[in-house]
Amino acid sequence: MKAVILSICPEANIVDISHEIEKFNIREAAFVLACAAPYFPKGTIHVAVVDPGVGTKRKPLLIQTRNATYIGPNNGILTLAIKNDKPMQIREITNKKLMMPQISNTFHGRDVFAPTAAHIANNTRTEIVGRRTNKITKPSFADVVRNRDTLIGEVIHIDNFGNAITNISGADLRSWKINNVAKVKVGKRKFELKLCKTYGDTKNHQLLITVDSHGLLEISVNQGSATRDYDIENRDKVTIYRSLGKRMERGGVLRSINRRSSY
Repeated sequence: MKAVILSICPEANIVDISHEIEKFNIREAAFVLACAAPYFPKGTIHVAVVDPGVGTKRKPLLIQTRNATYIGPNNGILTLAIKNDKPMQIREITNKKLMMPQISNTFHGRDVFAPTAAHIANNTRTEIVGRRTNKITKPSFADVVRNRDTLIGEVIHIDNFGNAITNISGADLRSWKINNVAKVKVGKRKFELKLCKTYGDTKNHQLLITVDSHGLLEISVNQGSATRDYDIENRDKVTIYRSLGKRMERGGVLRSINRRSSY
């Protein structure tokens, strides 16, 4: 992929975000891309390829927002990244002139996504990429359900410390006027958890919630592991209640291109 990009756009600066995404794990890729993308210069082209459906009827997409261009399969991998960066246009990638001469059925990263990104970096107009579309896959992990008395999200990522990161944002919590203690259901267990500014605001090995560095609600254990100590897992449903009510348990391949900047 890098060779294809550089053969078309020799001036491209290619920055690897991660090669550590779990195989076939679209939600992990979507999370990592969404966390990294806002810190790149305006005009960056992000190429994200975790693509279990390669060669099937799933469509390759180009999404242009106010700040960046995203290229990848229409399988949900781009959804979190564009959630707070309004799309200006979404296009299916169909122009074979922007692809490799021979297109493999199993390596669209090299033959479709990388060359298209390189041509866009060379100032090729997005209008010739393909037709506009509004059909974009929106997976369950992209949305928080807001009811009268509950916010319902889910764990979308477990980091190396065992912290459980959810798709519920700090803005969601503020709208619920939660600023001290929250009633939280994770999976089948319910807790009263202190909303902390940082891990050190509680005693060691105590369960807590905080808004992490990406603005998302994180369930953590100070100097411990939420996943190990409390059996919290990826994809667990997370419910935040508006009021405390009854007493609960106490807190027990991604690449980016930018021609103007190097890193």
